[in-house]
This record gives sequence, structure tokens and C-alpha cells, in this order.
Amino acid sequence: MEKEVHEQFEQYEYARKRIKQKKNLYFHFVLFLLGSLFMFVANRFLDISTTTNWAVWAITCWFFIFILHFIKVYITDRFMNKNWEKAQIERLVSLQQKRITQLQNDLVEETDTHTL
Repeated sequence: MEKEVHEQFEQYEYARKRIKQKKNLYFHFVLFLLGSLFMFVANRFLDISTTTNWAVWAITCWFFIFILHFIKVYITDRFMNKNWEKAQIERLVSLQQKRITQLQNDLVEETDTHTL
């Protein structure tokens, strides 16, 4: 019973975390659109800088950062979730257990050889 409650809590926390990630991504997208519009207008009409197309470079860099954010939310975090973490932990623990067992067996063999 307690294990089921714990699993439900973990599922709830995972869902909450994913929703927060997506919400932040959507906010980032809206901010990108508004910021890009502002930079384009500032570059085009306000003549803020002497460099001619600084807004294009800034928008391109920001777009690249947004794409990285998108990849993190929808690709990386989607596949490398709690289940993936658990599987990796179990695999590493299993490898460690095998190594410990092998070392114990080697130690027993070594002590048996020295006692004879």
C-alpha cells in the first residue's frame, strides 16, 4: 500500500515537473517572439546602433538558445525520465554487485590457496 502511494506521488511529481518545463518553454517562446519584434523595430526604425543588422544576429542567437531549450524539454527530458534513471541505477548496482561477488570469490580462492 505504501509503495503504491509512493509511486503515485512520484508520478504526480514527474507530471508536475513536466508541466512546469512546458510552461517555461511556452513562456520562452512568447518572450522570444516579443523580444525579436522589439529588436527588429529598434534596429529598423530607432536607429539605435551603427551596426546595420545587429538585430538579425541577436534574434538568430536567441532562436538557437530556444531550439536548445525545446530539445531539452521535448527530446532529452522525455526519454531520460525517472524510468530511464531507475533502469540505469539498477544496471549500475547490478554491475557493482557482480564485481563485489567476483572480488569475494577471488579472495576466498586466494585464502584457500594460502591455507593449503
